[in-house]
Amino acid sequence: MIKASFTAALAGMLLISGCQSNAGERTERRVAQETLGSANPFLWRASLDTLASLPVTTADPLGGLIVYDWKSFPDSPGERIKATVFILDSRLRADGVKVSIYRQVNTDGQWVDAAVDPETAMQVENKILERARLLKSSQIG
Repeated sequence: MIKASFTAALAGMLLISGCQSNAGERTERRVAQETLGSANPFLWRASLDTLASLPVTTADPLGGLIVYDWKSFPDSPGERIKATVFILDSRLRADGVKVSIYRQVNTDGQWVDAAVDPETAMQVENKILERARLLKSSQIG
């Protein structure tokens, strides 16, 4: 039990830190991902970078879940958004990330759910994928 907890903690630290100073660390990270089924570290970091303007409520790198809290922006104070990112694979794949966007508008002092353009989540997913590919290419070589 202690060994499993230590392995999970070590894998989490490796994923969060994004450190890859040598081949041994890359191998350890790959083994940890395959063993624990953790989220792809490039998609993880890219998700945090892409949605950096939103406050994080919950972040689970092993489960591949990032839940962001509501945020209003100065140019639209009567509207707020939040997001949830699901990293679905330990590999960097186009279908390895799923984003859900939620929107509310302030109507008579009450926050009411509002429609979100279906393209918005897809655009955010594409931005995350672009960032993840950039992160991966910058760490190879």
